[in-house]
Amino acid sequence: MAGKTESPKLLELFCVFARISAITIGGGYVMFPLMKSEVVDSKGWITDEEMVDYYALGQSVPGIIAMNTSTLIGYRKRGISGAMSAAAGMATPSVIVILLIAAFLTPYFDLPWVQKAFAGIRAAVVALIVMAVWQVGKKSVNSVSKGIIAIGSFLAIVGLGMHPVLMIVAGGLLGALLFRKEASV
Repeated sequence: MAGKTESPKLLELFCVFARISAITIGGGYVMFPLMKSEVVDSKGWITDEEMVDYYALGQSVPGIIAMNTSTLIGYRKRGISGAMSAAAGMATPSVIVILLIAAFLTPYFDLPWVQKAFAGIRAAVVALIVMAVWQVGKKSVNSVSKGIIAIGSFLAIVGLGMHPVLMIVAGGLLGALLFRKEASV
């Protein structure tokens, strides 16, 4: 059923991505489980595989992962106007919150209870990022060769200090060479 539903209205695209943006703290990795739940499981706008592909592409190009991914999904469903609607929905809650914080809360950042609240939020965000990595990993690393590429990339970045962009390019080239037959089947 995923990916086969009718095109959503522009307002629906805006509202879905605004809701996702409004209720998540921590960025694109934290938004992944909620975005997947909304656009794959609930709405059926795209498939699991498309979600992983869009997230990978969203990470590979400059910009904010969640914004890039929502824009790709909006474009997939409604073209340029869908991309703009989804991106506007993703951006609107953040812009409102940033303006409110700048206007009213800046003097309170140094208070001990505010610092403790931020420490708790950071801990919860780490758990959400781990969950997103697990969900993407289950869909993406489904063979020994893909596992070797993932582990090799991780070790090259962490152990050897390789630049992540270089690993993205290397992973793309390896994928194009190793999985050429899978794509053409």
